[in-house]
Amino acid sequence: MGAFEYTALDAAGKECKGILEGDTPRHIRQLLRERALLPLAVSEVAQKEAGRQKAFSLVRRVSPADVTLLTRQLATLVRAGLPLEESLLAVSQQSEKPRVQSILLGVRSKVMEGHTLADGLAEFPRVFPEIYRATVCAGEQAGHLDSVLERLAEYTEGREQIRQKVLAAMLYPIVLTVMCFIIVAALLTWVVPKVIAVFEASKAKLPLITRMLIGTSHFLREYGLWLVIAAVLAVLLFRRRLREPSARRRFHRLVLRLPLAGKLVRGFNTARFTRTFSILSASSVPALEALRISGEVVTSLPMRDAVLEAAERVREGAPIGRSLAVSRLFPPMTIHLISSGESSGELEAMLAQAADSQDRELDALMAAMVGLLGPMLIVVMGLFVMGIVFAMLLPIFRMDDLIH
Repeated sequence: MGAFEYTALDAAGKECKGILEGDTPRHIRQLLRERALLPLAVSEVAQKEAGRQKAFSLVRRVSPADVTLLTRQLATLVRAGLPLEESLLAVSQQSEKPRVQSILLGVRSKVMEGHTLADGLAEFPRVFPEIYRATVCAGEQAGHLDSVLERLAEYTEGREQIRQKVLAAMLYPIVLTVMCFIIVAALLTWVVPKVIAVFEASKAKLPLITRMLIGTSHFLREYGLWLVIAAVLAVLLFRRRLREPSARRRFHRLVLRLPLAGKLVRGFNTARFTRTFSILSASSVPALEALRISGEVVTSLPMRDAVLEAAERVREGAPIGRSLAVSRLFPPMTIHLISSGESSGELEAMLAQAADSQDRELDALMAAMVGLLGPMLIVVMGLFVMGIVFAMLLPIFRMDDLIH
């Protein structure tokens, strides 16, 4: 039995949509006719979801908050002793989002066919990433699915909190920068020409700074739109170029060499890697498999390559900490904590401690950046505005010289 999404017409000719469980699309159409509905389209949830992932879709994706909520609800029901298929059905009925309902019913249909929960989740890889499926698989094999699901809920909540922190930290500088550009552009494009027109009519020789301001204003008025178009095209071409793995790897390597940006990228990816490695180790996932999956969550390609190379060394019998230290891309503190965890047999705890340490360091660094960047942008904007005002007032102060 599978889950199917349908579109049908009722007796009044009104279109209605929903989800039904049945054996085949033909069975679903029969069920719809028994309800006095005229079926227009019937499609299996898993196939429809796969089509959404391959093509552009305006349908809102399943958010990390939705995944966290359904994971915690599922863990609670499984811990209470409810059978897995009934737990999935109950969680789908509690959700108010049709797409979440259809996905859960699709997973439930796979479970009812005799597959594991991890196999059912694998039908929706964009919603449930590999770390999620591997952790669930390990929990099923160990017989601790409820505790593993609780740990997964905490993990997804932590990931979402980190993402929100980064967005919140970057929002103020970005908004302030955009406002600076808009204000300066407005001054040069509309305000300056009207004021300077008085001095140009005098045919007198204006100060150098005023002539530079007039030239900049004329340039922006004539070519400002083309500059915006060129900037947009440059960004689009740059992003298209970054789709090539070799170009993206070179760019990521360059970013890692930058003083401040490199430290941020290195700390952010280290925190994600150690947090993921910790939860996989705690879920009884084999070390090599956990190391490989943890490397997949690293966004910096040189650091991801370093993890994969470390996995090969571990496969040959080398320690994890020493293997990761070869690349020199991970912070020394993290390497020491991992090596200490290997020696003491408490790798999971040391990985969690390394992730917490990186999170605290990132929070402090981002707070310092926001605290410095805001005043710096205000000072730079003030200097620009002061320069513009000075260039407009200087001819007024020298009006007698300009007249004579």
